[in-house]
Amino acid sequence: MSARPFRRIAFVTAGLVLASTVAASSGAVAAPGSPGEPRYAPGDPGAGDPYFPLAGNGGIDVVHYDLDLDYAPPAAAPAPLEGTLAGVATIDLVALADLDRFNLDLRGLTASAVTVNGKRVAFTQAPNELVVTPRPKLKAGQAATVVVTYGGTTTRPTDIEDALYGWVTTRDGAMVVSEPDGSATWFPVNDHPTDKSTYSFEITVPEGLTAVANGLLLGSETAAGRTTWTWDAPDPMAAYLATATVGNFRLEQYTAANGTPIIDAIDVTRSPGQVAGLARTSEMISFFEERFGPYPFVSYGAIVDNDTVGYALETQTRSFFSSSASENTVAHELAHQWMGDHVSPGRWADIWLNEGWATYASWMWREHRGTTTAQTLFTGVMNRAATSSTWSTVLAEPGPLGIFGTAVYDRGAALLHALRVEIGDEAFFDLATEWVDRFGGGTATTSDFIALSEDISGQDLDQFFQVWAYEPTKPTTW
Repeated sequence: MSARPFRRIAFVTAGLVLASTVAASSGAVAAPGSPGEPRYAPGDPGAGDPYFPLAGNGGIDVVHYDLDLDYAPPAAAPAPLEGTLAGVATIDLVALADLDRFNLDLRGLTASAVTVNGKRVAFTQAPNELVVTPRPKLKAGQAATVVVTYGGTTTRPTDIEDALYGWVTTRDGAMVVSEPDGSATWFPVNDHPTDKSTYSFEITVPEGLTAVANGLLLGSETAAGRTTWTWDAPDPMAAYLATATVGNFRLEQYTAANGTPIIDAIDVTRSPGQVAGLARTSEMISFFEERFGPYPFVSYGAIVDNDTVGYALETQTRSFFSSSASENTVAHELAHQWMGDHVSPGRWADIWLNEGWATYASWMWREHRGTTTAQTLFTGVMNRAATSSTWSTVLAEPGPLGIFGTAVYDRGAALLHALRVEIGDEAFFDLATEWVDRFGGGTATTSDFIALSEDISGQDLDQFFQVWAYEPTKPTTW
């Protein structure tokens, strides 16, 4: 995500790494007097992220979402900005414990039917939770297919700091950008990076509009004044990176120098100058491949809408840009495909590993382009006053109100530059590629990064990371 002039916080979930560790409290234990016999229990309603403990779900690992969405945008002005969404979510999951019920996140939409393995089951719904009661109960390790039929009115949801996110209704469609937990506003989901899944989408919209999702476009078909757009996203993806953006887009498709298919969706009102930054996408992919390793996904591209949520987002394989796509922001969001999308944060406190890396990648890109140097940009950050929030925030524990603060971006990037100087270019770029290779497709934490940094460099970096990542003061020596 690009930095913004405001901070955001939302109801956030945690993931299945934590869920698996609490399986004993959310699943089976041996029944008294019946050794070896399971005792079923509910999956936790929250997955345990320390910042947002009530969001997410325990006891399940979602493998695949198939989302069949039918969307009607708002009527012509001056009608309210409200759309109508009808969905059928087919969810393939595996039980992590012996479950007599489990939760999915769903907010602002109403479920009308739920089946588990083809059998209609009971369910209840609370403000942020869809509680499913499978019968027969699910045993640990058992695969299940859950089908949820749901729908309702879409609006312009915000988090508790009033930033737009999730399924944001627009006059001609919707902007769908869900970090950190906005996916619950448009489909039933286990909404945390630690539960990555594959996706497929069928999105039906009025003829003339385009529905854009992640991955590869398989085709579109029009009948009776409505067009269904079919997309396939076979790479494991955190839910907040999924999109189903709808608008008056033109699709521009080409192949990058490394062979990656590029699909850009550009609002027809955007001028060439507003999307000029996209012209260097192919060159940027090659540049980042040299530093981070092979591009990790089946495709890439951008969505540039004419409405705005006030930020850009690294929606996986198809980065989202509000109104325009500047070159530096394009570099930032593209770098996230490695750092944040392929390797995702193990908990939201680790988000500097997303934003610090993407910010530093844009510094390196600017140096490559000859506009400035990474050292100059590092010096600019270090020249900030000791009282700046850049330094008063603990980078590795920014708090729920700080996960999108300036420190996460700029102090994170400065840490990486200081680390590069500390261990040398060879070790630093070996670290970058090994980070992606070792943790790609999953999640990692600050502790993982510190351990790998020491392993690759052969240095004791405890003091370095203590100063840079764990102290709320401006680093002076390390």
